[in-house]
Amino acid sequence: MVKSLKVVVTGASGFIAKNLRKYLSEKNIELVSISRKDFKNFNSETKIISKNYKENNLFKKIQNSDALIHLVGIGKQSVNTDYDMINTDLTRHIVNLSKKANIKKIIFLSGLGVSANTSLGYFISKYNAEKQIIDSGLDYTIFRPSYIVGKDDLLSKNLKKQIKSGEIIIPGSGTYSIQPIHISDVVKVLFESVSELRFNNKIFDLVGPDYITYENYVKLFSKGTKTRIKKINLEEAYHNAIVNSKSSFGIDDLNILIGNFKGNHKKLSQISKINFQSVLSFL
Repeated sequence: MVKSLKVVVTGASGFIAKNLRKYLSEKNIELVSISRKDFKNFNSETKIISKNYKENNLFKKIQNSDALIHLVGIGKQSVNTDYDMINTDLTRHIVNLSKKANIKKIIFLSGLGVSANTSLGYFISKYNAEKQIIDSGLDYTIFRPSYIVGKDDLLSKNLKKQIKSGEIIIPGSGTYSIQPIHISDVVKVLFESVSELRFNNKIFDLVGPDYITYENYVKLFSKGTKTRIKKINLEEAYHNAIVNSKSSFGIDDLNILIGNFKGNHKKLSQISKINFQSVLSFL
């Protein structure tokens, strides 16, 4: 049964997509992967480079696929690229494309903390994207991930860069908590959601079993190094984020980090057949 699956992956050059595509290709899934940037493709993978996902040649290649896993998104805005343009409008386009191409299901990565009550620009763009998918009439699974960690994830890269400089900055108290999930579990869950009907038309928090304070996570991550851990007050952290585009944290990075969002790992664990790993065992 597995061999007959055909899956489309958008945002193919990103961290999650690279790991997912490797996992799916090892399972002999027929893969069509699309990205705005060039990327190295796996065996039996159709590679499409597309700046705006609007090329005509795209349609024929993705037609009648079992699922489209939409992984394009941004977590930082600029004057050229804002949240609505990428997180909402592009999702609307992908949904319409999926319907025209007779794709059976769409799987979307939103964000932990996204809800109808949010006032955060990033979350609003993700919530509006979720609505496009839910209202589309297509089968869907929406995941709201916490920090997804593994080789070359953004959080680890940021911390490693700070370790190299000899100092890790903790904004505020550091007592707010995160619920990281390992990339190896994420790709398994995404695969299950393609092939298992019990995932259809549901929303899940994509979170690991550990709920750990950011300060403790940083201490575990930097153990064995001589890195100094420095707390700065939030006012200073936000000021840096506003005036310095190269600061360790963007404004919404800080909002998400200190948001203290807790996901429902039990619900994910019950529907999935995965024995989730503790991210802490990798540190």
